[in-house]
Amino acid sequence: MGKKQFYDTAKPQETAVLVAVPGYRQTDEQTDEYLDELAFLTETAGAQAVKRFVQKLDKPDRATFVGSGKLDEINAYVKEHNIDMVIFDDDLSPSQVRNIERELQVKIVDRSLLILDIFALRAKTAQAHAQVEMAQYQYLLPRLTNLWTHLSKQKGGIGMKGPGETEIETDRRIVREKITLLKERLKKFEKQNFEQRKARAGIVRVALVGYTNVGKSTLMNLLSKSEVFAENKLFATVDATVRKVVLENVPFLLSDTVGFIRKLPTKLIESFKSTLDEIREADLLVHVVDVSHPSFEDHIAVVNETLKDINSADKPVLLVFNKIDQYLKQREQELKEEEADVRPSIDDLKATYMAKEHAPALFISATNKLNIDELREELQRRVAELHFERYPNNV
Repeated sequence: MGKKQFYDTAKPQETAVLVAVPGYRQTDEQTDEYLDELAFLTETAGAQAVKRFVQKLDKPDRATFVGSGKLDEINAYVKEHNIDMVIFDDDLSPSQVRNIERELQVKIVDRSLLILDIFALRAKTAQAHAQVEMAQYQYLLPRLTNLWTHLSKQKGGIGMKGPGETEIETDRRIVREKITLLKERLKKFEKQNFEQRKARAGIVRVALVGYTNVGKSTLMNLLSKSEVFAENKLFATVDATVRKVVLENVPFLLSDTVGFIRKLPTKLIESFKSTLDEIREADLLVHVVDVSHPSFEDHIAVVNETLKDINSADKPVLLVFNKIDQYLKQREQELKEEEADVRPSIDDLKATYMAKEHAPALFISATNKLNIDELREELQRRVAELHFERYPNNV
């Protein structure tokens, strides 16, 4: 299949309804926030989310994930508005996909498939394409039987490129062979990457990490004076990018890595092992946080948990709260509504619990270049210390 991607960009924008099944402990605010993120993922994938359905259950229905009444409600809306697909904010079992698809007669996309589609769209290098393709096949393997049976009438769009479009005539043996071939290809890439990293011995490595869409690529461009692709969409960066940076005669390698997200598909993490090695082998992590996001603390927790999953939680970390321009605007508006004649500042941020609880922490705006000198000074100091500590004979 080569470098095929999951999207047919010539097709008119697809429409989708979103479905969430939160537990009773999850608040309505959390549910809204998670569906906002799912809508953003949907938009990033090239579709338009037009309706949301929520059903609180102790646990999802084993057969159709939602209850029969809710499924009828979704079905009525899908038929009335000629909806192209239904997207679930959780992973579905193969049988659930088949049962729901049989009832609704439209494409059923779960969270993992949606994220895989976005990675397929964003992958630029041969290695990233191979990594995504392997994750797609691993996702597809248990779902071959009777999946996407309606495609004889409708093809293309989200979830239908790459492995999806030839599903009907593909059997498990062929898929397993494809996975084996991709694993061999990825081993070659890993060997090349290892040789490249070995050639960088003697220089400190710094990796930018963080939740997706927090501004890592914008910060990478600012610090390295390069032009890494940056966009206000999720997973703008899939391939790891490495640049040499020199601050006050102190050189180091700075890498921009794939953003994390809650419920990141396990198979995707496994496939991107070599890319994540940039994090595993870094001497210092710069954890970038979008402080203007209402759930930035949850995002910090997701990133920390993912770092733990890839055995990188014990590394030195510099926490950088980005997008303070947006945060200060929001705070100023809140103070106006409270009729308080106060204008918030960076100094106010430094006095908050965020700075104290997450010390050491810096507050910047990469887009507006606010407080960047302080970040450069701190990076230079930390890198110089690490260089002296780890490479005492190379000073």
